[in-house]
Amino acid sequence: MSRKEEHISICLGRQVSFTNSGTLFDCVRLLNEALPEMNLDDIDTSTTFLGHKFSAPLMAGAMTGGAELASKINSNIAEAVEELGLGMVLGSQRAGLYDKALADTYSIARKRAPTAFIGSNVGGAQLSGGLGVEESRKLLKMLDADALYVHLNPLQEIVQPEGEPSYRGVASRITEIARAIDKPIVAKEVGSGISGRTAKRLEAAGVKAIEVAGSGGVSYSGTGEYRPRQRSAWPAARLRFR
Repeated sequence: MSRKEEHISICLGRQVSFTNSGTLFDCVRLLNEALPEMNLDDIDTSTTFLGHKFSAPLMAGAMTGGAELASKINSNIAEAVEELGLGMVLGSQRAGLYDKALADTYSIARKRAPTAFIGSNVGGAQLSGGLGVEESRKLLKMLDADALYVHLNPLQEIVQPEGEPSYRGVASRITEIARAIDKPIVAKEVGSGISGRTAKRLEAAGVKAIEVAGSGGVSYSGTGEYRPRQRSAWPAARLRFR
């Protein structure tokens, strides 16, 4: 089973969500308005993000790619966001960049969602390792993408067996790419949050938006740490999606 398939399997069958922290949405209580003085059709949820029109301020966050299961997942999500007028971000495209046979597991999204907002995705560790302007352009071209997302996941890189815990020079590489490409760069985290200090550094580096992905929900660091302990227990049957 590939690393990408292992991630999917763990998220579906293991407890890798945060248990002692959350997004604080559970602290919010909405007051019922029994006298709204308006019709439902009067409400316009549409918005514009990075120059792209959305029917509502919702987006399917980066998930997966680089495996047969991932191709089906990306295809299904893409069809949904196209129909609903929303957007999506693909999982890290490194696999598709270095193995053309896997590129379709990402590009399937644009085929299924020809008009939706779609974001390419690359890791900060890969930028530190030398991935630059030309590779970034290839990632964008692979999806005819509307933006380039850079995921910042040093904790995940530390705990997963094949991790690349190298983050020196990421900010300067983001600045270099932002100045060279004609698409906006969006920074994202993978479940541990982005501090105010880091957000200011990212803005100075040329990032146009930040997906904060605060603590709560699935922890990608948890999936990375879980894999070496559970490999011997993987079921022989592969998961299938309709």
